[in-house]
Amino acid sequence: MKVLVACEFSGIVRDAFAARGHDVWSCDLLPSESQGQHMQCDVTEELRKPWDLVVAHPPCTYLSYAGTAHWNSPGRAELREAAMEFFMLCYHANAPRVCVENPFGLPHVRFRPANQIVNPWDFGEPIQKRTCLWLRGLPLLWRRDTLFGNDKTPQPVPPPEPIYVGTRIASGKPKKRYDTECAGRKMQRPWHRTEAMSCATDEERRHERSRFFVSIAEAMAAQWG
Repeated sequence: MKVLVACEFSGIVRDAFAARGHDVWSCDLLPSESQGQHMQCDVTEELRKPWDLVVAHPPCTYLSYAGTAHWNSPGRAELREAAMEFFMLCYHANAPRVCVENPFGLPHVRFRPANQIVNPWDFGEPIQKRTCLWLRGLPLLWRRDTLFGNDKTPQPVPPPEPIYVGTRIASGKPKKRYDTECAGRKMQRPWHRTEAMSCATDEERRHERSRFFVSIAEAMAAQWG
């Protein structure tokens, strides 16, 4: 298939499909972190070209409910509208099969609920992060939802143990009340990547958290390819 992975700099989804012989291109404003077919440009025009499959990761900064504390900040409404417009552009890409990935947020209200909500641990990766998939022309991903014991009896797959990380205060003083209350304690943050907690700036943390999960990418390539 001819596949476009929109808004991806990591190459994770692209490489999963490429390993199975597909003609796949990633596209992002940033350069690719791994070798492969990559277009460093605005993906808008690419979404209008014909593809067999489009997997899109539109920026969630102004769509996710994680930033509700800043929901009514000056200028946020305009940025939110632009983000929602781009989300819909991804969904209506020129392809018979489309997947748009985002966390829980505004698209659930403005557009419709996601077709499927998965976690990396559904596919064997010991990480918990709710990932919503809006699908068009694609089946739901089959999840690894059963294990078989020594007697071959099926058992449900348990969620992973939480990943505990220490609260990091780069500037020497907390920025938020949450960090003030929890400074110096071990925090249960299974929805965050541990690598992101050691980043020096907020931008670096956003960059790290935006990486997609290898387990879900492999499931997409194996089942949709």
